[in-house]
Amino acid sequence: MKRLKNEPPTSRRLRLSHFLFGVAVLYLVFMSCNFSQFMKVVSSLSGDESIDEIGLDRVATIRDTEDADLSKPFVSSVYKDAFHWRLVDDRDQDAPLRPKEEPLKEEDHGPESVKQIPDAYGRISGEILQQRNRTRELSVLERMADEAWTLGLKAWKELEQVGDKEAGESSVIEGMAELCPSWISMSREDLLKGDGLMFIPCGLAAGSSITVVGTPHYAHKEYAPVLARSRKGDGLGLVSVSQFMVELQGLKSVEGEDPPKILHLNPRLRGDWSKRPVIEHNTCYRMHWGTAQRCDGLPSEDSEEMLVDGHRRCEKWMRNDIVDSKESKTTSWFKRFIGRKQKPEVTWPFPFTEGRMFVLTLRAGVDGYHINVGGRHMTSFPYRTGFTLEDATGLVVKGDLDVHSVFATSLPTSHPSFSPQRVLEMSEIWKASPLPKHAVRLFIGVLSASNHFAERMAVRKTWMRAASIKSSDVVVRFFVALNPRKEVNVVLRKEAAYFGDIVILPFMDRYELVVLKTMAISEFGIQNVSAAYVMKCDDDTFIRVDTVLKEIEVVPRQKPLYMGNLNLLHRPLRNGKWAVTFEEWPEAVYPPYANGPAYIISKDIVTFIITQHKERKLRVFKMEDVSMGMWVERYNNTVAAVQYSHNWKFCQYGCMEGYFTAHYQSPRQMLCLWDKLSRAPARCCNFR
Repeated sequence: MKRLKNEPPTSRRLRLSHFLFGVAVLYLVFMSCNFSQFMKVVSSLSGDESIDEIGLDRVATIRDTEDADLSKPFVSSVYKDAFHWRLVDDRDQDAPLRPKEEPLKEEDHGPESVKQIPDAYGRISGEILQQRNRTRELSVLERMADEAWTLGLKAWKELEQVGDKEAGESSVIEGMAELCPSWISMSREDLLKGDGLMFIPCGLAAGSSITVVGTPHYAHKEYAPVLARSRKGDGLGLVSVSQFMVELQGLKSVEGEDPPKILHLNPRLRGDWSKRPVIEHNTCYRMHWGTAQRCDGLPSEDSEEMLVDGHRRCEKWMRNDIVDSKESKTTSWFKRFIGRKQKPEVTWPFPFTEGRMFVLTLRAGVDGYHINVGGRHMTSFPYRTGFTLEDATGLVVKGDLDVHSVFATSLPTSHPSFSPQRVLEMSEIWKASPLPKHAVRLFIGVLSASNHFAERMAVRKTWMRAASIKSSDVVVRFFVALNPRKEVNVVLRKEAAYFGDIVILPFMDRYELVVLKTMAISEFGIQNVSAAYVMKCDDDTFIRVDTVLKEIEVVPRQKPLYMGNLNLLHRPLRNGKWAVTFEEWPEAVYPPYANGPAYIISKDIVTFIITQHKERKLRVFKMEDVSMGMWVERYNNTVAAVQYSHNWKFCQYGCMEGYFTAHYQSPRQMLCLWDKLSRAPARCCNFR
């Protein structure tokens, strides 16, 4: 029976009200289950005393009620920033939640129940390694640290045995040219023995060329999770793949860290998400990729700023969907009718074919790299700051192809770049002042690798010249571990003895053991300098010291401070290169932590960390920035409320107006930034 038009829709309104009522009930149930945890996070970040009155268990409350308002606006801003960060940071996209059956419970691995760390794990200073009977099982990180201490002490003893005469006659120290061959050739068998790597001892020079002869494999099926999700549950997610890579790589700084990728050439014969053949170029610095250059058959612009040595960055090849919009068919017919000659445009197909041999030549030009395939130019990639041709000491060819031969020609015959005479300027003006006997306002510990001579020299020439550092109100020291190569350690010791600004840590450097350097910075900043605040940064981070000091002055001195670019509710990755096992981190999310390139902690927090470490109660994690966030959270929960100060001006992927720190700066960029800031302090030198 149809309802009359004038009949009120009571039943419809009733159903709608029932629906809204049900949504409200579900919302209340959800809030009742998660409100406590939510308020704990807000309480720890905001420091608002009113939250403690709700019923949360906190050992200590904020001691200065008149300063509580300083942190109130921070809560909403950090949630907004954290949400934005998750959108642009793909590390959190595929991080799974904790499974229902967990390998370890949080209380079994929490801060209050950490197992005693064996003495072999060592402290940074004092008696580092004492041989004891090890009856307890060591974790992966502890075994790694134990091995690093053992190898480091052995390398340190060898370094002490090197006399001054031997060090002075070293070709590395004196800067004597290293003789290298002008050409290198490798067969398929030789390349396979070297795991697809050809060593280029003196790097490249302008005019050098590398030729690769190979045959791509036929495509095979691979499972793509992203593609499976996009097909709305059809359960397939299979894609045909045939691709390979040709990379110019540099020397890696520490064990566990990938070598820098100076040029990444990746032809994808079946395409990727675009479903069309594509050639991709990129660079990777300290395991962080730059902006990719993709060539997909469309020609790049002919403008002067887009050309590389007069060549297009991307040439045109045959594609069914390319429409030539330069002129209409009518215009073309009219030109032929009046007899005007036209130069025919030659369009080539995609240069790589499955099962067909190719000859690829990579040539180093003046402005960039040029790639020719079969004798014709295909792509060009401009040089990016941070790398030089001499840094390209290795060629890697891997992927879905059979390599028949590789040969390089017109190579430089000498390689002076490793000499300290090239990067280290032994001048009195760059020497550090002795440690002051009085307490200082800020101590800055800079993490560096043993062979980062150029990076340390760039820091000495730029922001270490700040007035506050010259006046000893701020002290800066580099923290460096040992290198497997003895000649590198010899030069490092000579550098440390001359400049007086390096703390050499006697363990073998590994990427996973950066947390040990952080502990060393904390201990040095309190015991050797007696600083009110300790700042940790990397040697590729530019610090505006005076601006940082002004920011610290805003915070009351009696309040514990944790300042940086904070991350909130980040999830650990459970698979892939950056995978974290449940044994390493059983929790679903990390505690609030500041990005590793630069952050600041106050003296009381540092003292707490050192005390906990001495008593073997400090929980250690392989990611040093997460470890610091974990230690600060423990202090916040057991000692006193911490002022979490979040600021995007501790920038990581570039710089902004009025920034405090700028990460991923090459030595050349450091000098440029210093020059610009010396003339106009408000300007930002953006290289990204």
